[in-house]
Amino acid sequence: MAEAHLTPRQEKWFASVQASLAAKTGKTLAEWVEIAKTCPESAHRARLGWFKAEHGLLQNYASYVLGEAFGRSMAWDDADAVLDALWTDPAKRAAFEAVRAAATALPDVVMGPRKSYTAFSRKVQFAAARPDKKGGIMLGVNLPLDADPSLLPRAKSESWAEKLVSLPIADVAGVDDGVKALLKQAWERC
Repeated sequence: MAEAHLTPRQEKWFASVQASLAAKTGKTLAEWVEIAKTCPESAHRARLGWFKAEHGLLQNYASYVLGEAFGRSMAWDDADAVLDALWTDPAKRAAFEAVRAAATALPDVVMGPRKSYTAFSRKVQFAAARPDKKGGIMLGVNLPLDADPSLLPRAKSESWAEKLVSLPIADVAGVDDGVKALLKQAWERC
């Protein structure tokens, strides 16, 4: 059986996007796919902008249509490829794998690979990890900033959920009992 990468809440949301496309836009998926194939752009973000500018189709619907029209080169259902593309540095991958092991040891956790980070959710996202350009990895946890002195405010440029605060981790040894306890606290909140 394949590992789930969407929470039931996310599956329900994606199903609602699919189900409401024609009713909200006046065109079927097949019609939108044909329109997508006329897009002069080749990059995903540029195609999203084109859809909005030319057809008023907003990001969620446009992303769904583009995925159907052009395939998904990094779809959530190909988690290994997404993880391999994100976690290329062996030392950062080792630290990530330690975080992954700690997070997924908790009950009912769904790991959701993304292009720039990897999310961990229960009912909602409680943690996320990404390679840090300064070295090591950055862990985001759904905790109040004062839960631990090592927690930092979320950077405005951070692409994960706004409710997550940041915790830099230098290497695999940094994924210690304290980090595991913070992951569990965040999991309990969600």
